[in-house]
Amino acid sequence: MFNRLFGKRIDSEVEKRVTLAVRALDDSRDRSVLRSGDTYPRDRHGYDRDEVLGDALEAWRVNPLARRIVGMVTQYVIGGGISVEAKPPRTNKFIQDFWKHPLNQMSMRIYEWCDELTRSGELYILLSTDAAGMSYVRAIPAADIQDIETSDNDLEQELVVVEKPTALTLEGRRWKVYNRDNDVPTSTVVLHYVVNRPVGAKFGESDLAPILRWLSRYASWLEDRARLNRFRNTFIYWVKAKFTSNAERLERQAELNRTPPNPGSILVTDESETWSVLYPNLASFEAAEDGLALKKMVAVGAGLPMHFLAEPESATRTTAEASGGPTFRHLQQRQIFFMWMIEDIVRAVLRRRRYFDRQINPDADIEITGADLSARDNAALASAAATVAAAFLPLYERGLIDDSEILRVIYSFGGEVVDIEELLRKGRANTPQTPAGSPPAGAGGGDTTQDPALPFPQKPDTKAEL
Repeated sequence: MFNRLFGKRIDSEVEKRVTLAVRALDDSRDRSVLRSGDTYPRDRHGYDRDEVLGDALEAWRVNPLARRIVGMVTQYVIGGGISVEAKPPRTNKFIQDFWKHPLNQMSMRIYEWCDELTRSGELYILLSTDAAGMSYVRAIPAADIQDIETSDNDLEQELVVVEKPTALTLEGRRWKVYNRDNDVPTSTVVLHYVVNRPVGAKFGESDLAPILRWLSRYASWLEDRARLNRFRNTFIYWVKAKFTSNAERLERQAELNRTPPNPGSILVTDESETWSVLYPNLASFEAAEDGLALKKMVAVGAGLPMHFLAEPESATRTTAEASGGPTFRHLQQRQIFFMWMIEDIVRAVLRRRRYFDRQINPDADIEITGADLSARDNAALASAAATVAAAFLPLYERGLIDDSEILRVIYSFGGEVVDIEELLRKGRANTPQTPAGSPPAGAGGGDTTQDPALPFPQKPDTKAEL
């Protein structure tokens, strides 16, 4: 009776759900939304990811090129250090206390973090706060992370980071990902930062990942070359004579081994014994080209010019300077990301401190200052900014371009990205107002006047004259 009453409806519902499931498997667009904990196809498999992270760490330990690549990125991104400041005095004082705390020592820790970010492609920062409101940061190795649980409908909304189980535990520790909306200051949370992550993936990629095999091949080639050069200069004496028995031959060989001839000595034998030298004939054609080709693959994968890796490919300074342009762009992008990461960590620390000190402003303007990537680049930008300012000022004075346009052009050639409207607002606020009834500065006896709202001198009635 049950099947008679509800059989058709049950069959229809089952067919509907099967059709939806098959459609989800066939339609690639539906694969962008996966359940939490599922392995997304754009991420590496677990064993492959562990192998890459292990190989990257091993290469950094034993391969000088890998160590140099990682160190060079840190030297340019961090340079002489990174400073963090905020305008509110109380907020700035707490930032400096956190930055210089003996358990944090951020001025030294950021070098380790930048190295790890280059080696692993991601950073897992544990954030814990004591009862007084001071926060402490520690980094978890990326190789110790097993999975990242995310929201059901969004892979970028991370919820829990799961560590790998140890020999004493069946399950790894679970760390809640920091969320500013429902954060508990006394809990320990993790902040996850990723580089080289494909769209739709959860894990990052090491900068060394694409060049690991080429680093290995270059090291093997170099070792083979060293062995060839070593054995090329080795030789043995070949003594040919007629012996009545094998025992006599062995006795003569033992005698020569006890007293071998010294280099430069004179050897006299009779006609029954002939001496000659055997040495390996190890020809190595195009060895330099082979080594250069392998090193080029390493340089291309690392995004560095050849002369950064102790390989003066060209003797001209112009070629070396031109090849450094893309490298500095890549390093500049990494520096921007790293400074944003530091600001995000500092703001999380300030939000936790606010629970204990209401005078702390976590939304205050924070200024992150990093090292200049290239002094030569700064000189070129300064020269370009001065040239374009001299060229565009006459247009501004004639009223052909306004304040925002001339500032945009000057800052663009200066290599800075700024908020033009914010600069104009601050400039107008800091410009002293002219007293009523008195002529503007520069108006008496001259041909220019100064508008308090404008940063540059203006000619009266320039549009009419033009």
